[in-house]
Amino acid sequence: MQILVDIGHPAHVHFFKNFIWEMQKRNHKVIINTVDKEVSLDLLNKYNLKYEVYGKSANGLFGYAKLLSKGDLKTYKTQKKYDIDIIVGIGNIFGAHVSKITKAKSISFTDTEHAKLINYASFPFVSCICTPDCYTKNLGKKHVLYNGYHELAYLHPDYFTPNPAVLKELGLSEDDTFIILRFVSWGASHDIGQHGIQNKMEFVKELEKYGRVLITSEAKLDPELEKYKMKISPEKLHDLLYYATLYIGEGATTASECAILGTHAIYVNTLRLGYMDEEEEKYDLVYNCTNPESMEREAFDKAINLLKDPNLRQEGKTKREKLLADKINVTKFMVDLVFDLVRQHN
Repeated sequence: MQILVDIGHPAHVHFFKNFIWEMQKRNHKVIINTVDKEVSLDLLNKYNLKYEVYGKSANGLFGYAKLLSKGDLKTYKTQKKYDIDIIVGIGNIFGAHVSKITKAKSISFTDTEHAKLINYASFPFVSCICTPDCYTKNLGKKHVLYNGYHELAYLHPDYFTPNPAVLKELGLSEDDTFIILRFVSWGASHDIGQHGIQNKMEFVKELEKYGRVLITSEAKLDPELEKYKMKISPEKLHDLLYYATLYIGEGATTASECAILGTHAIYVNTLRLGYMDEEEEKYDLVYNCTNPESMEREAFDKAINLLKDPNLRQEGKTKREKLLADKINVTKFMVDLVFDLVRQHN
């Protein structure tokens, strides 16, 4: 097969990397097209994955429209050059459009119900829409459900083993209490009009009373917060999340990553997602603070209650075992799905 993988965000590199390597091991050709967003190119380079760039990430309707035209054209040219059989991506707008006018089939993986702009632009054209089974919307006859989360494509124990060496880089040990804070840029189309932690410095100062605070941020930090910014290579973040005492952040993906790693996570964002609700209700590993009037106070109170528990880390790892026992290896599912879709249309 000739497979095109569409990368629109650094998290997509993680999602597809094992799928790419598995397909390459089976002697299929994989081409990668990517948007230059945050550390996406750094990650692709670190994993020695060859790629071509659509362009820089976009903000605002004009920026999205410009990127859409460039992405569609680039994807079409790639399909014609390599005679692509199937295009896969998260959202996968470009692949969806190109698959309607070429022989290529397309799969859109998504777990984000409120990504309305991307969903409207891709769902009518894509061959298959694939979501976790906790996704709260019925997307019709093209909708394929699986028993897992996106993050299990790269954090399943078949692929991920935590490396404690990252702790030494930051002057930490496995016994230290440390809290990871994540701030998002609010530049995504589905983030317009939403918000998370407003009083960032005050939040950090209070948390510092209980342990060391490390910040990862999509957006530029205010000068007084810069000293908290973690300075590690982006591919080491998951090792750090595994050993963290607690995660608090505006990013849902990182919160879900923590749940799968057995680290309790507090999600502070006015947007709700089906998989985040399940990780709270079924596994007690995520706590959703989404009420715009009280979310910051709720998040802080929850954080303090959790940090007062001396067995918090071990309890998280025990809950993780239950989650992993319930869920599937998502990369294996992705590989099987691609083969099934191609066979159906040959």
